[in-house]
Amino acid sequence: MPGHTACLAHISDAQRATYLAGLAPGDTIDHRGTSFTEQLLSDLLDAFRDPATMEVRLGSAIFESVTFEGDARFDSATFEGAADFGAVTFKGACNFASATFEARAGFESATFKGDAGFESATFKGDAGFESATFRRDAWFESATFRRDANFTSATFEGHALFASSTFESRARFGSATFEGHALFASSTFESHAEFGSSTFDGDAWFESATIEGSGWYESATFRRDAWFESATFRRDAWFESATFRRDAWFESAAFNGAAWFESVTIDGDACFALATFTNADRFGPLVCAGQVKLSGATFGSPVTLSVVARHLVCRRTRWSSTAEIQLRYATLDFAHAVFEYPLTIAAESDPFLLTDGRQLVEAAFAAAPGPGVRVASLRGVDAAHLVLSDLDLAGCLFVGTVHLDQLRLEGACTFDTAPPGVHWRRRLPVRFTERRILAEEHHWRAGRAGAVQGWNVEVVGAGRAGPIQLAPVYRALRKSFEDSKHEPGAADFYYGEMEMRRHAGDIPRSERGLLTAYWALSGYGLRASRALAWLGAAMLLTIVLLMVFGLARDTPKQTATGTVPAGGGKVTFEIDKDDPANPTGPWFTGERFEKALGVTLNSVVFRSSGQDLTTAGTYIEMASRLTEPVLLGLAVLAIRNRVKR
Repeated sequence: MPGHTACLAHISDAQRATYLAGLAPGDTIDHRGTSFTEQLLSDLLDAFRDPATMEVRLGSAIFESVTFEGDARFDSATFEGAADFGAVTFKGACNFASATFEARAGFESATFKGDAGFESATFKGDAGFESATFRRDAWFESATFRRDANFTSATFEGHALFASSTFESRARFGSATFEGHALFASSTFESHAEFGSSTFDGDAWFESATIEGSGWYESATFRRDAWFESATFRRDAWFESATFRRDAWFESAAFNGAAWFESVTIDGDACFALATFTNADRFGPLVCAGQVKLSGATFGSPVTLSVVARHLVCRRTRWSSTAEIQLRYATLDFAHAVFEYPLTIAAESDPFLLTDGRQLVEAAFAAAPGPGVRVASLRGVDAAHLVLSDLDLAGCLFVGTVHLDQLRLEGACTFDTAPPGVHWRRRLPVRFTERRILAEEHHWRAGRAGAVQGWNVEVVGAGRAGPIQLAPVYRALRKSFEDSKHEPGAADFYYGEMEMRRHAGDIPRSERGLLTAYWALSGYGLRASRALAWLGAAMLLTIVLLMVFGLARDTPKQTATGTVPAGGGKVTFEIDKDDPANPTGPWFTGERFEKALGVTLNSVVFRSSGQDLTTAGTYIEMASRLTEPVLLGLAVLAIRNRVKR
């Protein structure tokens, strides 16, 4: 105390009364190092109470290294000068609710052992809380920070409550530790919000927050859920190297600038549903051990998405410009996505590279079998501008996809196949033709009566898609493969189209019978082995029939007959040939086999052998000349479809 050898707490009562009586509202005080009881602080503040308004008004107030033994009540107080509370210890609760700091407010290294109440406080100058420690809850709801708010390295051991606060200048929370919940819901950051390297041990609530400047969260750690629902980032949002130990919620968030999520690690799910990315040119690469949900999100500029996740859901996601989606390990649901410009979805075989050249760490997928990417659905998508590269389409749902004939498939895009091997159906062996098959057909066949094992019935979302719906899908994919000069692949989808037509219930029975015959004889002109097998059987049958019924018993002899005129002169002979005699046996001799084989081989190439045949043999040869060339042609056609480029 000026003029004394002790502090305010240790001077005599008379001296203290004299000192307090000499104070007036707006005066400057310096009580650094003093220990205040509740009563002493109350007496001091009463000396600064304006009689007209009953509000406390202080000038510059220096409370550096002060210890407040009980509750410290500064609610509604006005600090007209600098307020220095550096290294202060509040052993009880402190209340600065509705307080006004006209100049700088310094709480650096302060320790708040009880609740700290700054609700509706107004900081017109800089607010310094660097390295402050809040042992219990810190209440900053509806507080207003007109200039910089610095909470760098602060520790909040209780809940940090900044809901509806307004930071009119830079807000610094770098390296801060929030051991309880951090509530910044509906807060407004009119300049930059810096939370780099901060640690959130409890839930972090930033829903409906507005950050007019850049939001810096690089290297931050969120140990529980992080809520950024409906948050607005007017400029860049930096989450580089941030770690989310549980779920990250960005539903309906608005990113008006760049959205930097490079090297982000999310151990739970990440929800960006209905989020808006206005000018983001890249998203990721990030690692999510669970599901990344972009359903309903909107991308307004050319963007590259690089995601390592178990699931990526892009239902009704909208791209207003070109885009590329690079994935690893993920199952992609792309149903009803909307895009008007070229969009590429590709599986990356190698780990993503960061901007500094390092590889993205994928520790959450160390035990995964491979980085392959599976597509779950393309339903409702206009595929006119869609390119798929190196994707697993075995479980993909295609029914309802628009302009599927313009879909481009690059690299090793794989489809499901028919169950391999021989199966038994009603005690009869069944072997399915090896070909590319859609997931919906798997589901349909698995649900039929008497279905054999191997068809996949667990196709999620397949619904009641049947042959009528699948036939045009196969037709469109066939055209897509044909346009890309991939004839063998197109042949598989032609086979599927014909199979669906054969099983569809909207075609006449006669047409279905014709398709069944076409399938049985040559696999719709695509299975050379089947046509050759039928050709061999037909030839064998022809040979046997000719040997039994078609070849004459003996070679007919030619005879010449004529009449010699009685008076001599010109003699005329008529040469005739005996009718072939029906064979009586033995039928199966080497000579007869050789003749029958010659007739049959000539029939295959649609030629007449010139062999003497019985009447039955003539009809047998005619039938052979009609059927066997057709079977040979089907075999040639099937081979051509497999080697054509």
